[in-house]
Amino acid sequence: MSHEFVPYPFTAQRYPAALPLLKDGLEGRRHPVVVVGGGPVGYTTALGLASHGVPVVLIEADDSVCAGSRAICISRRSLEIAERLGAVEGFLDIGLPWTGGRSFYQGTEVLHFKMPQDENQKLPPMLNLAQYHIEQILLERVQQLPELIEIRWQTQVTAIDAREDGARLTLSTPEGSYQLDTDWVVAADGGRSFLRESLGLPLKGTSYEGRYVIVDILLDSDRPTERLAYFNPPCNPDSTVLVHKQPDNVWRIDYQLRDGEDPVEAIKPENVMPRVESLLEMMGEQGAWSPIWITIYKANALTLERYRQGRVLFAGDAAHLVPIFGVRGANSGIDDADNLAWKLAFVIKGLASERLLESYSDERVAAAHENLSYGTKSTEFMAPPSFAFDLMRQAVLSLAVKHAGVRPLINPRQSSAISYSKSPLNAALERSAEFTAGPAPGSVLPECPLTLAGDGAPREGHITDLVAARFTALYFSEDGPVPAELQALEQTMQARGLPFKVLAITRRLGAEGSALHGWDPTGRLFAMYGAAPGTLYLVRPDGHVLARWRHAVAAEVAAAIHHALA
Repeated sequence: MSHEFVPYPFTAQRYPAALPLLKDGLEGRRHPVVVVGGGPVGYTTALGLASHGVPVVLIEADDSVCAGSRAICISRRSLEIAERLGAVEGFLDIGLPWTGGRSFYQGTEVLHFKMPQDENQKLPPMLNLAQYHIEQILLERVQQLPELIEIRWQTQVTAIDAREDGARLTLSTPEGSYQLDTDWVVAADGGRSFLRESLGLPLKGTSYEGRYVIVDILLDSDRPTERLAYFNPPCNPDSTVLVHKQPDNVWRIDYQLRDGEDPVEAIKPENVMPRVESLLEMMGEQGAWSPIWITIYKANALTLERYRQGRVLFAGDAAHLVPIFGVRGANSGIDDADNLAWKLAFVIKGLASERLLESYSDERVAAAHENLSYGTKSTEFMAPPSFAFDLMRQAVLSLAVKHAGVRPLINPRQSSAISYSKSPLNAALERSAEFTAGPAPGSVLPECPLTLAGDGAPREGHITDLVAARFTALYFSEDGPVPAELQALEQTMQARGLPFKVLAITRRLGAEGSALHGWDPTGRLFAMYGAAPGTLYLVRPDGHVLARWRHAVAAEVAAAIHHALA
């Protein structure tokens, strides 16, 4: 059958290059921060900095958002971050939510897994949409903030002179080359990071030999959205195939090359089309289809040892390369950006010492190792690196056909929020030990419904709606009053320019006209957090718990914030 290539059902706007005002080839003004790379990580970093009022110059080598599906799954944690940055509606409008998937061995289903999803959650555990959609949604949010974020398209970094007080970047555009000075550089320039290579920084870890061909096709199908994995299927014997449905009738197919296959030959259309045709026949898909895009992928489990190198900070694929299995690539990069943005903003604004940025490296390197650990296990199962691993996989899959107890070993361990349990920022740990339930310091706030009241008509919401670009103290009480010493602490912090807010979480709805508070109408929130009247959770700007007290003392809350920033 003949299949002609078709374009994606998505049209990207193209943007011209432009030069700033220059004097002798140097831009006249110095910038607080330059973000290099306009992918999901670069956009998220810029939006995070802008949420704190920090102006950003974002450098992008291309003239538009990316081509090809690339990253295709956005996690609940990434959606929470996007919501704080004002971009989540675009994701929910376009993306396809899913909660689980199925794995098959030689045509027999051996696993049907479900990701955590209950009545407390407001966002789906996973959302399918291609990276060009991800970037477009974030770009549109960036374009709403022209006074804070300036994008320079078709601009490529060709040299960096890293200094103690910043960096001088040499930039090339179709309109000419120039240099600019900046106090800080965020390197979000991807897996082939020019900045990482220029500074001579090696990635350490494991590169796997197994390769996957990635194919995007156009296919109209009413099949539900779920992750499909086929082990040793009739259409690709002795190999594996992954299938993901995306918006606009686009389907993403990843299939493993067999040992000895030439990767150059493998991605030629005449070799790809028969495999796709055979897969669709096996799945029972009878509709017409057309290819859109073909590429090849090799799994890597690599990371820098430190993400801060003086005034240059690395994030996303520039900092680490994570296997695609478990969809940790883009999601871990978005988490990097969320962690980095508030810390860099606080340093730039003089609210914290530069040592705060060391905690960015501490926390996100630890997160990378956790992601790499899970990703490595999944990679070794999906693409066994040796005969022994292959033998083990065949044994597990064969047993899983009849023995349900073996099936969890096939679970792909999808990306989830990471706890910074050993973060140097965590405070008042002896007070935290008094709790028998609830998120410990370093954890992301667990979701739970509440009613937001006190500043107008009550409205339904969730506890994460209270997280913002500030430190937030969640004070648990019967009906809303906050102790005078905590109110005084809020006023003192704000007078110093430090963003800090105390918000009450109440068992009962406060009186009309009372201060903004979150009411626990389901009765689940207090129990989930191990809270009683007088309990306080101190939350960082990125939604992680900094400290908690069964009975709050304002001086200890102030000390915890000082510990983090100083």
